[in-house]
Order: sequence, then C-alpha cells, then structure tokens
Amino acid sequence: MTDISLDELGPVDYVVVEFPAGASSFTGEMAKELVALVDAGTIRLIDVLILTKDEDGSVDAMELSDVEELGELQRIETELAELLAADDVAHLAAAMDPGSTAGVLIWENLWAAPFASAARRSGGQLIADGRIPIQAIIASIQADDENETEGD
Repeated sequence: MTDISLDELGPVDYVVVEFPAGASSFTGEMAKELVALVDAGTIRLIDVLILTKDEDGSVDAMELSDVEELGELQRIETELAELLAADDVAHLAAAMDPGSTAGVLIWENLWAAPFASAARRSGGQLIADGRIPIQAIIASIQADDENETEGD
C-alpha cells in the first residue's frame, strides 16, 4: 500500500463483525465475497484483524497472516498494511461481548477514489461521515409499513 499516492486515496472504512460464543459458522462464504470485492476493484483491503475476547475480558488479537489456513484470502493477505495499534484493538474490543470472536476489516473504497481526489483538488475536505446501521433502516421501513397499514 506504500506505493499509492495519498492524493489518490478513496475514503477508508472499517467494520467489526462479532460472532457470539458458539454462533460462528465459517464456511468460506465471507472470504469468497471479500475476494470478489477486491477482484472487482470495488475495494482495496488494508487490514484484517481477528479478535477473541475471553470470558474474563482478556483480548487476543491475530493478524490475518497468523492464520494457518487462509484459502482464498491467501493472495490478499500479502498486500495488507497491518495498521491497527494496540490502542485501536482495545477500543474495538471494548464493544465485544465476553466469549465472542470478531473480525475487523479496514478497506479503501476504490469506487469513490476519483471523486475524493477531485474534491481534494478542488480544495474540499471531509468534515463528517457516518454509516446508518442496517437494523435502523429495517426498523424504519417496518415502521413506515405499519403506519401505512394503520391508515387504510
């Protein structure tokens, strides 16, 4: 990632996906979808971290390079920057439930890079961003549907 001009970078996002104790079912489907996004040029994967939080609250962090069997992720792993620090790990792990495992993904949105570069060249700067959780969208749609049904 060090050979990329900072002027050409797109927005960078992260997501933490938690798997409660006993609820994970890793079939390779997530890896396949992640590789498809990279191969399509939609994203550039920057870092992947696996966090495990014990019942006593202690946290173990593992980089993707520490995983023995990567399958389809093997070729992507060599390009990762591994940029999360110990403080970042502690902050992310604070949201986890004891006994759970979480995957942390950090990626650059390549699809938005040309727009972001144009905005910077025009003197623009990002002053806010955010994400609307899918659960909030679903709840909003359901509430609208209920209101429409009640109005009939």
